[in-house]
Amino acid sequence: MFKNHPKGLIPAALANMGERFGFYTMMAILTLFLMSKFNISGTEAGSLYSIFYGAIYILALVGGIIADRLRNYKGTIITGLIIMSVGYVLLAMPALITTQYIALAALLVIAFGNGLFKGNLQALVGQMYDNEQYRDKRDSGFQIFYMFINIGAMFAPFLATWVRNTFVKMQGYAYNADLPGLCHQYLDGKMSEEVIGGRFTELATTVSGGVTPVDFSAFAVSYLDAFNTGFHYAFLTAVAAMLVSLVIFLATKRHLPTPRAKEKVKPNISAEEIRANAHEIRQRIYALLAVFGIVIFFWFSFHQNGLTLTYFAKDYTLLGGIFPSAEIFQSINPILVVLLTPIVIGVFGRMAKKGKEPSTPKKIAIGMGIAASAFVLMAAGSIGLPLLSDVTAQGGLTDELRVTPWLLFFTYFILTVAELFISPLGLSFVSKVAPPHMQGLMQGGWLTATAVGNFSLFLGAMMYENISISITWTVFVAVCLVSMFVMLGMVKWLEKVAK
Repeated sequence: MFKNHPKGLIPAALANMGERFGFYTMMAILTLFLMSKFNISGTEAGSLYSIFYGAIYILALVGGIIADRLRNYKGTIITGLIIMSVGYVLLAMPALITTQYIALAALLVIAFGNGLFKGNLQALVGQMYDNEQYRDKRDSGFQIFYMFINIGAMFAPFLATWVRNTFVKMQGYAYNADLPGLCHQYLDGKMSEEVIGGRFTELATTVSGGVTPVDFSAFAVSYLDAFNTGFHYAFLTAVAAMLVSLVIFLATKRHLPTPRAKEKVKPNISAEEIRANAHEIRQRIYALLAVFGIVIFFWFSFHQNGLTLTYFAKDYTLLGGIFPSAEIFQSINPILVVLLTPIVIGVFGRMAKKGKEPSTPKKIAIGMGIAASAFVLMAAGSIGLPLLSDVTAQGGLTDELRVTPWLLFFTYFILTVAELFISPLGLSFVSKVAPPHMQGLMQGGWLTATAVGNFSLFLGAMMYENISISITWTVFVAVCLVSMFVMLGMVKWLEKVAK
């Protein structure tokens, strides 16, 4: 699988582990942290989540422009790693993060650092495959890159929740996903007497070691403080991962290409040649913009994994066993990326030998169809579930009414397969089609498309809180199917441009 690839591929992927670790730390705990810390609704938390995740990717466009202008990709990448580390340190300070707006400011520091880092490292990987020796390995190279950067992501949710739960335990309590919301309800005077004497008392007694609290107000304040402080300290795990990535990058950056300064146009080039080159560049940019427009809808659907799918894990899923908390589901995707990537590469490799391998644009279209099937599964599995408002009014669902965690597992499985058809291959397509002097900018453009999808994520949270759960997932089915058919309609044109 690694044969005939450039030496810098694996070092670049390992250097990106810290970014993925931080990303999946956020994916696992961010919305739950915001709701618990600031007593806000899922829609409000979803709005902050959307701004942060959109900013991560829109600022990659800025980072690409900076690196393209300076022709200093490596220096920009190093600066990005340092700034991201600072942002995570800020989030880990309970005394500093006292309002949701201060939290958002810290998140935007992380987003800016990510913008300097992410697209530019991807651009360097693409430049390695501009070498004629490696050109035919571009797709599989980006798939390998994508697989290895997810190594950090595999461990992030486990370590973050371990830190949070360990701190909660040190304060004399056990973890329970429903209690932060119930504690806020009690303190706000919005809890019915039936829930106070029933579910709230039962859960408070359970997490307190079998001893029923004498003062429920004091218990609620104490539990929230333990729970939220544990979340803060969990962000420190991302700081450690960033520092590891920085060390790896500094130690291995010699294996990565160093783009030369821009060359002036030679005076002996004819006007006709200049016009022909300009026409080709325009066609390449149009093709990339078309693909960017399609993937907006994939990321709008896929990144619900840290929002509505996480809410679903907390509100409707039976937790326990190998799925002890809602955050753990975020480990499924990176684990499956690592396990499934060699299989996907092998399948495409065998198809290539027979001359039947689909083009990159066609693979992206197939990926959109696969993503649609994941939400079909969620819609079917959610039929008959009560509205979230009803769940909240009764203090949460009892175990008997919750759905099996395997519903989410298989949904993540299908979404991961879709991701492998779209994300690494999209990066490969961008690096292949982008004009040489616009590599950083176009990689930033890919991430900007992701940003647009992410800025729309809050719409999922609004549907989740206000309409049928099953209908919510059906909306994502429709979005993915429409995108698939539009992409299929452009395949021939995109294939022509990519030649």
